Amino acid sequence: MTNPHEALLRERLAALEPEYLEIIDQSHLHAGHAGAESGASHFAARITSHQFEGLSTIKQHRLVYDKVADLMPHPIHALVLKLSVPKKGNT
Repeated sequence: MTNPHEALLRERLAALEPEYLEIIDQSHLHAGHAGAESGASHFAARITSHQFEGLSTIKQHRLVYDKVADLMPHPIHALVLKLSVPKKGNT
């Protein structure tokens, strides 16, 4: 983890009690982009959490964005999400 904003993101997403969490720094893909010029980071996150159970995709995304609202749009400019609920039988 070389991007200090990743640690902030992990800290906020821990509140979701994820069974699986992967964060990918995509900032280098956005060089020259307006958000990148100000030093903001771009990330993609894969999250599997029981907290998503019974929620629509939109509500799942809102739940995540509520956890990171203080980080956006700076120091995190963009966050791409891939969310899922743990498969039955997994704890």
